[in-house]
Amino acid sequence: MTEPSGETAPEAVAPAAEDLREEATGAPTPAPEAPEAPEAPEAPKPSEEPDTAEEPGQAEEPDTTEGPDTGEGPDTGDAPGTAEGPSAAEEPGTAEEAATGQESAAGGQAASDQGADADGGDAPGLSDAQAELAAQRELRAKIAARKAEKSGPLTSGTKLSGTAADLLAAVRAVEGGTPSGSTLYEAPEPAPRRPAADTAPAMTVRPPAPERPAAPAPGTTAAVREVLAEGGAPEALAEQVAAALGEGAAAVLREDPWQLLAVAGVRPEQADGFARALLGPACGPGDPRRTVALTVWLLERAALQGHTALEIQAVRAGLAGHAVPDPEEAVETAVSEAAVLVFQEEETAQEPEDDAEEEAAAPAAEQEPAAPVLLGLDRYALAEESLADGLARLVRTATADTWEGGELERAAGAHGLVLHTGGEASRAEPVALAAAARERGLRTLVAVHADGGRRAAGADAVTVTALLSGAAGPGRDEDGAFELDLLVVLDAPQLDVETGAMLVESLPDGCRLVLSGDPEVLGAPGAGRVFADVLAARVCPRVASRVPDPGPLGELVSGIGVGELNQVEAPGKEIVIVPVRDAGEAVHRTVQLVADSVPRAIGVPPEQTQVVTVGHGGSAGTRALNAALKQRLNPGPGRFGGYDPGDRVAYAPAPGRTVTGTVLSADAEGLRLRCGDDEILVPRERVESALRHGWALTAHQAAGARWPAVVVVLPGDAAGGLSRPWVYTAFGRAERHLSVVHGVDQALARAVAEGVAPERTTRLQPLLEGLLAPDEE
Repeated sequence: MTEPSGETAPEAVAPAAEDLREEATGAPTPAPEAPEAPEAPEAPKPSEEPDTAEEPGQAEEPDTTEGPDTGEGPDTGDAPGTAEGPSAAEEPGTAEEAATGQESAAGGQAASDQGADADGGDAPGLSDAQAELAAQRELRAKIAARKAEKSGPLTSGTKLSGTAADLLAAVRAVEGGTPSGSTLYEAPEPAPRRPAADTAPAMTVRPPAPERPAAPAPGTTAAVREVLAEGGAPEALAEQVAAALGEGAAAVLREDPWQLLAVAGVRPEQADGFARALLGPACGPGDPRRTVALTVWLLERAALQGHTALEIQAVRAGLAGHAVPDPEEAVETAVSEAAVLVFQEEETAQEPEDDAEEEAAAPAAEQEPAAPVLLGLDRYALAEESLADGLARLVRTATADTWEGGELERAAGAHGLVLHTGGEASRAEPVALAAAARERGLRTLVAVHADGGRRAAGADAVTVTALLSGAAGPGRDEDGAFELDLLVVLDAPQLDVETGAMLVESLPDGCRLVLSGDPEVLGAPGAGRVFADVLAARVCPRVASRVPDPGPLGELVSGIGVGELNQVEAPGKEIVIVPVRDAGEAVHRTVQLVADSVPRAIGVPPEQTQVVTVGHGGSAGTRALNAALKQRLNPGPGRFGGYDPGDRVAYAPAPGRTVTGTVLSADAEGLRLRCGDDEILVPRERVESALRHGWALTAHQAAGARWPAVVVVLPGDAAGGLSRPWVYTAFGRAERHLSVVHGVDQALARAVAEGVAPERTTRLQPLLEGLLAPDEE
């Protein structure tokens, strides 16, 4: 992918004395190192520094206005580089942070710009993270086998057709106005579920540590390298292609050059150039191989933005944008070859009260389907179906009991699935629920999204990733289910659909599940919106916390959650606004705040201060900020792949997951990091693709963790990436102090008031509504 213009490392930060003078046009005149006036971020108007900081609540809004805001999706600001087309995304994890792109030019361009964001690209080498993912896939297969022996899921409102022919017929029938009867989506009845055991098995089995998957055979990689060279593509892609396409990769690639799109970061125009070099005049824009690969590519890119499916019209429009001559035929070809799946949610039609209404309604029903036709990839379709079935199973197998206590405790005792919403302070409620359940003799566990979230959840809390991999948490019984009676999941909005499905399918019948989180934060860096969909389906009790977040920071963030950017009194310099005129000044002031002002005025050292910005690219993105912060805080030659001992880093062991840590050392095997209490080895072949400096993160990477001090950087070119969930998430990462490097003028207030993040297209809500009657509350 191409780097955004203007993304260059800033010059070395000059001594703080440079900033002793500011222009008299409303800019602050603070002492160099201290943060500017603490003000409500709505409209900064600095006065004096804390030893320098200005007093909050005295700012007035600048007259300058920015262009329209654009909400951010899960993958648009945080990936290295920028993506093009309808599926562009910069970060897992990120609309902000979900897709780590690797620049690969088919015409001989070298692959470049891979980063460790929430959606890191496929790495050519093999790592512990890949082994972990392989183990999880194997576990899912075992769970599926176990599930087949048990009573199968209830018939949902949406089913996938069993054959490619049925799928193709469904597309044509639905678009032609044929009612979507169940015959189009028939699936064999699953075997009846085996009843749950009355007692836990005497012996439990803890899954062994996953074995490192075998690397592609040298012969396979060599053969792929030969084909790549013949087509003018970078030979450095050979290992990634071999890993993506398997042992016959060379033959597959020669027969269908557009399979190169299976490698993360490769764009359609690059694959087209590669195909022309291999096939010559035999290929064209309407080649079925090209159209099928493009259809899959569009859906994969949509998944990086959080969608688990796309409307068929959107896919056709995307194909037309890539010069496909007949998008409709292209979609039908992709469906007929089972490369993608087609489905339509069935809706219960209301019966007309009289014959006249029936006659009037009939023509409308014939003209258009009741619900849009969706296209999706089987991995996300399977995950959503499995998750919906698993949640319905928990609801129906839990034994109602009467628990004394607060509202959350009573709801958890009476139901198998409970949702809990609230801000940071409300996390204490589900943690207290878990403690009370342990006192009742129940096997209970609290799981969080990130390692940083474990502090508030207690010493026994584990991360969801560690729980699923078997690195932490309880053992599993002989059926592969966790030995648990109650699982409490904090940071539930960060669950993507695949992780959610694996988690729920690992819970035994009768286990209670409490999903807790703040619905206002950014969604998961991966595909799906599990927490929001379950909330919207209204199929279980929902308990809203009444515990407010304390202090000026809590007041500010709570106001943002309801669309108001309020002026907040901050007598302890909890909130500081630093106005800047351009991105260069934003970088300079950020370094000054982290290295000097915040430690001196607030007492928080640089290693406990986190910088959060909108994206990786740009002149004040994570790359530029990290370069400047490294130069000031840990200068060095970058002897180990650009890193030195002491560097703060962000490591993406798997797409959608970011771990922060510090470089300890390097050896022949790779870089060794200290991440919390753990020491992690990043294999040397994974350093370039899965690691980046971590003094500055995007909001998606920072979600689920908090720091004593946070510096949020908003340069002028970031206005288009702001939305209310982004601002809410970024500002909410601060525990004691928040500095806002403010260069977006009124765009910040507009984003809070109007900037709703783009909706994700998912299927979980209608699936749950088809399985479980909506709550009447």
